[in-house]
Amino acid sequence: MSSDLTIVLLSLRVAVVAMLIALPIGFGLAWLLVRKQVRGRFLIEAVVSLPLALPPVVIGYGLLILLGSRGPFEGVAFTAFAASLASAIVALPLVVRTFVVALDAVDPRLELAARSLGAGPWRVLLTVTIPLAYRGLLAGTLIGFVRALSEFGATIVVAGNIPGKTQTLPLGIFTRIQAGDDSAAVRLVIVSVALAVITLVVHDLLLRRGGLSGRRHRAGFGA
Repeated sequence: MSSDLTIVLLSLRVAVVAMLIALPIGFGLAWLLVRKQVRGRFLIEAVVSLPLALPPVVIGYGLLILLGSRGPFEGVAFTAFAASLASAIVALPLVVRTFVVALDAVDPRLELAARSLGAGPWRVLLTVTIPLAYRGLLAGTLIGFVRALSEFGATIVVAGNIPGKTQTLPLGIFTRIQAGDDSAAVRLVIVSVALAVITLVVHDLLLRRGGLSGRRHRAGFGA
């Protein structure tokens, strides 16, 4: 049971760090796509969406080349941070898509009104945009978190399956199934399902209360 607790705590830590990586990048990309008329928008959208189309093992292999012994960031592979980085990349498209919907729901005229009263860009962002979009932003954070929590393919390639170091919930379940330890696998499955259900329920409530449920069909880029 102590090893199960170690796996759960490590998984939560990996997912939290993954969100700390993905959130500022995701918000910046969503802001760019919603508020700025940039050339090459299609290319940005394609690159952001790429982790949804690629097998996770391809992402993991690419990271392994960068973070492995022969890469420019030597020594990062097979660490908890490598697991977090892989999870962040896989979760990023979901974060960006949800953030795009949240920011698109904010009336830009309110931001312009604040600017006309002398508020600077950062003040408008912190006092107008984020407060109005916070439910959608929090929903995007949660959906990214649960995706990071469930990441398997990219993580096992770039971070390995090291007990107590990089063995997250999906990897722990995989290991116990391979070992024929069904009872231990079921325990971890129950924990994984419970965390996913709780997160998704809160995510859905935030979307509904934020009035975004009717805009779900616009969660794809180009909305």
